[in-house]
Amino acid sequence: MFLVFGTLISMPLLDQVSTDMTAAMRAGDQVRLDALRLIKAALMKHKVDTMKPVDEAAELQILTTLIKQRRESADMFRKGNRPELADKEEAELKLIESYMPAAPTDAEVEAAIASAMSETGATSAKQMGVVMKAAQSKLAGKRVDGKALSEKVRARLG
Repeated sequence: MFLVFGTLISMPLLDQVSTDMTAAMRAGDQVRLDALRLIKAALMKHKVDTMKPVDEAAELQILTTLIKQRRESADMFRKGNRPELADKEEAELKLIESYMPAAPTDAEVEAAIASAMSETGATSAKQMGVVMKAAQSKLAGKRVDGKALSEKVRARLG
């Protein structure tokens, strides 16, 4: 985000990442620079593949994919007794997460699940898919961990 004539304007993620890359280069922060290059490469790949500018929904999807990859890699490195590589992946993960919108609070998630259950009239685990879809639509625009949401819905329906 930046200020133009007293108005706060958000810049596209690709521009923000490029600006941050320049700052990381000047500061000599190699870890941050590597992670930013990773984000930029993923965004540019999507832009080239689709032949359209990257919209906000696509940006979120790309960042979510990168976060998931970093989590899985860190877990695999920990299991493979490579803590230094796991730490590197987790550092990249934190940087990528800083570009994501805020995650909903537990209260917001519970409220969305309760609302989805009352709207759909779901009472059994067989109707979990319907509740999940409704709950995710209620939490649209926020960073939601599908696995955690699924566990909470299953616990409520169980």
